[in-house]
Amino acid sequence: MLLPAKAEVARQLRRYRAWERVMLASPADRTVRATFEDSGYTLCVLMGKRCAREAADAAERYLRSTLGAYLREQDECPQVAAPVRPGPPAPPYRHSPAGG
Repeated sequence: MLLPAKAEVARQLRRYRAWERVMLASPADRTVRATFEDSGYTLCVLMGKRCAREAADAAERYLRSTLGAYLREQDECPQVAAPVRPGPPAPPYRHSPAGG
């Protein structure tokens, strides 16, 4: 498993938290919200998470722990996949001639 440099994680986490405070102070400002969401996305990519809150939590744990402890923690956490629900079968594809 490749992990980002702790310095980069710390920098991105600070950026995310700073924009979070700005966004909470000005929730109607679309530019602020977009920048906050962009910082969250960057943190998600760095930490391999789907949600910015999960990514921020993972970044904080990563920065507090040693590399070995963080990897063990990740191995212990079950990765819950969304349940697959079978839907109705897809209708067969029928190609109709042009004009018909």
